[in-house]
Amino acid sequence: MNSRIDFKQVLEGKKALVWPEIKAYLDHLLDFPEFCRVAPKYQPVAKFHQQLVSDYPSRQGKYLRPTLVLLTAAALGYPEKKAVKTAAAMQVSEDWILNHDDIEDNSLVRRGRPALHRLHGQGLAINAGDALHVLMWRILKDNFAVVGSEKALAIWDEFSQMLTRTTLGQTAEIKWTQDQRADLSQEDILFILEGKTGYYTIAGPMRLGAILAGASQKQLATLYEFGKILGCSFQIVDDLLDLTSDFDGQKKQRGNDIYEGKRTIMLTHLFGKIKARGQQKLSDIMNRPREQKSPVEVNWVIEAMDQYGSLDYGRQLAQQFARQARELFEKQLSFLKLQPARGQLQAGINFILERSH
Repeated sequence: MNSRIDFKQVLEGKKALVWPEIKAYLDHLLDFPEFCRVAPKYQPVAKFHQQLVSDYPSRQGKYLRPTLVLLTAAALGYPEKKAVKTAAAMQVSEDWILNHDDIEDNSLVRRGRPALHRLHGQGLAINAGDALHVLMWRILKDNFAVVGSEKALAIWDEFSQMLTRTTLGQTAEIKWTQDQRADLSQEDILFILEGKTGYYTIAGPMRLGAILAGASQKQLATLYEFGKILGCSFQIVDDLLDLTSDFDGQKKQRGNDIYEGKRTIMLTHLFGKIKARGQQKLSDIMNRPREQKSPVEVNWVIEAMDQYGSLDYGRQLAQQFARQARELFEKQLSFLKLQPARGQLQAGINFILERSH
């Protein structure tokens, strides 16, 4: 039955529930109380601010994270309608993080369009991310009236913990890239992935849905283990697609992670396998800024990854993690039992491994 579920349709269906909630907040972004209301003469700059803040949310990504919030809550019998604000806050967190992440990585494109800092400069892009960060906490404050104080506070605490762990992963990734580390182990890379993807992309959203439904601490811990494993698969697949796919025409630059100097599983494997002369060339390419790397050099790195089996190694590792996640889902996540949500979550595992963008 699960093989017949189109998870893309599931994502679109949940987006149709969550996006209007986010849009309502964005539409009322300038609704200040009378004591600090914006004077008419400043309405043009206020409207410009609103447009900047709304830019990334309006581009609408896959909505994987809010979908996992809703599906996990539903699989445990919690009303989907009462979980929408939590899911909306989860999606807004992604939008502000991406604003800042694109600046940190000097990215070119986000969701098929130029990154915000390339359209308006770093200062305005950072500020738009800050405004979305504030909006996320505002949604979570309003959540108290929807789910009750005890659950809303638990959701608030989970957000704080999840985002702290995520930013730690980002620090490690940026620091080790700046330090031009060529000696990172697989364990080091998985440490980054645990916070940035395992917790933030899979475990965190699922734990949020489970907290709403009153899950036990043991169940929440099991969800974390599941998310950590599946998140590793998700990120390795994402990094492989960066090397081998144009993300259904949304990407203008193949090998973006190489341009950014990011340390991935495939790069770590290549550093350990490539011969001495090639290793020096590899280090030279990876340690230069984006603007000093040519497409020919980036393609050389990708071809070396293919030649030395790094791409195959990444694929095998992603498949291994996906198998472990499926097994854990079947054996230890039986408490996620209500249909159709359980079957949709199973379909999501396949989507994460088999997606093309």
